[in-house]
Amino acid sequence: MTSSANKILQSEFKKLQQQPVEGFTIALVDDSDIFQWKVALYGPPDTLYAGGYFRAIMKFPNDYPYSPPTFRFLTKMFHSNIYENGEVCISILHSPINDPQSGELPSERWNPTQSVRTILLSVISLLNEPNTYSPANVDASVMYRRWKESRGTDKEYEKIIRKQVEDSRKDAEKDGVVVPTTVSEYCIKTRLPSKDSNASNDITDIFFEDDDNDYGLNEEYEDDDDDDNEDYGDDDSGAHDEV
Repeated sequence: MTSSANKILQSEFKKLQQQPVEGFTIALVDDSDIFQWKVALYGPPDTLYAGGYFRAIMKFPNDYPYSPPTFRFLTKMFHSNIYENGEVCISILHSPINDPQSGELPSERWNPTQSVRTILLSVISLLNEPNTYSPANVDASVMYRRWKESRGTDKEYEKIIRKQVEDSRKDAEKDGVVVPTTVSEYCIKTRLPSKDSNASNDITDIFFEDDDNDYGLNEEYEDDDDDDNEDYGDDDSGAHDEV
């Protein structure tokens, strides 16, 4: 099974380098290990995450694609669907078991026809539209809903996200990365392979179709807190915890 997973991951990695997902870069943590990928996500323009540089680790099981990988942010993230240790809680990364108490249908969970590409698209969509009904971070969920309902007049949630975006730029500078700040810089117009036809062919559809998206995002704020981020390949923070 490991040999089969290895071949599939090698193929997916190559295709993603040839046809990138807008707003993401991928690389291997160790060139000799195809089962651990380091991912960088750029915050899309005209969103709270604009200008951000968010690093993550994807770890794949030996029986991939029959079991889902894990996706854990190394950059500190305050989000309804991200646990304190950075693990992303999203249906597509849950094993396809019948669990009525979860509120998820088996069809919403992982299945072998999914791919890294569909995961990345799901994660970036989740940043813009959190699921507040089954949150991994209750405080973030409450603040987000309050911010959304107030149409941005309640600044508590926005200030936290903007502070984390500002902190993430330190990692970008350290990594020598220039973060895209305009839609034209951000978007790589690529067509997805036909097997991913259920995913959006243009990531801009997710972020730029809603004019109600702008809640005074250009206002400045001050916050003196400063959190250090982990380095790629750091295995602590419960990376193997069950989601």
